[in-house]
Amino acid sequence: MLGALCGCSGGGWVPDGPHSLDQASLSRIVLAGAHDSGLSPRLVSAMIDVESHGDPAAVSRAGAQGLMQLMPGTAATYGVLNAFDPYENVSGGCRYMHDLLRRYHNNVSLALAAYNAGPGAVDDAHGVPSFAETRAYVARVAAELRSTTN
Repeated sequence: MLGALCGCSGGGWVPDGPHSLDQASLSRIVLAGAHDSGLSPRLVSAMIDVESHGDPAAVSRAGAQGLMQLMPGTAATYGVLNAFDPYENVSGGCRYMHDLLRRYHNNVSLALAAYNAGPGAVDDAHGVPSFAETRAYVARVAAELRSTTN
């Protein structure tokens, strides 16, 4: 189900380094978060791969944190006290994505765009915003989803 997660998140993560999670632990976290929020584990796995490459200590240039790259305000909204705790981060990220899917009537592309750029940007654009980063993010998650079905 989960492909090999590797890469560099900008936080200096190295596969199998001090911040990596073993595949079984990551799978358990993904399955729990997906189950509790009613999301597809494949979607959650794809988001984690694109967001952080599986690094629970990842921090983006914008300040997003952890496996699902939660911004501090989003983490607080969803009751995530420690965004670097893999279980808390995935749980909060999954609940946020669930709410975005509900808001955008299960349109995965719009929900992913809102996850990346914020719901205001999606609402203002009446669709996926023209931001290169957001368009690339939606395309990368979609490609990851396609690759896990083969």
